[in-house]
Amino acid sequence: MLRHSATPPPLASAHDVYAPGHLGELTQVVDPQLVDAVLEETGSRERRVRLLPARVVVYFVLALAFFERSSYQAVWDKLCAGLRGTAVARPCASSLSRARRRVGSAPLRRLFEVLAGPVAARAQAGSFWHGLRVVAVDGTTLSIPDEKAVTWRFPKHRGQVLEFG
Repeated sequence: MLRHSATPPPLASAHDVYAPGHLGELTQVVDPQLVDAVLEETGSRERRVRLLPARVVVYFVLALAFFERSSYQAVWDKLCAGLRGTAVARPCASSLSRARRRVGSAPLRRLFEVLAGPVAARAQAGSFWHGLRVVAVDGTTLSIPDEKAVTWRFPKHRGQVLEFG
């Protein structure tokens, strides 16, 4: 099954295949220079040339959030879909897992701190109603284990008919 990307394939040589902008749509939303700055700030930048540079690992973890039901290999294929025709490493799942551990959570935490916040400015029409910021809740739910270590902090709620937690 062919994978398609909305971003045109780059004209890249082997040494710069993961240059900023080459990893598709995510690089249009999260600036590669910001990712590089966050990696530098958190001390997570690689110390030697690797097949999986730290910047690529950050984008891979972001892509994992979008495709949570996909395997590491499937997410990697989606991330690199725009690089068809270019020689790209196809790491195994264990290599991707080790790369995630190597980079750690600090860059993603810092990236969230930098990017999180309201998108609309106060002057933008429709962003406020009667002085209150308009927000959207997407209805995401999380299932948590029914264990004492969790339920002491997040107690179950009981309705007339159903129990939900």
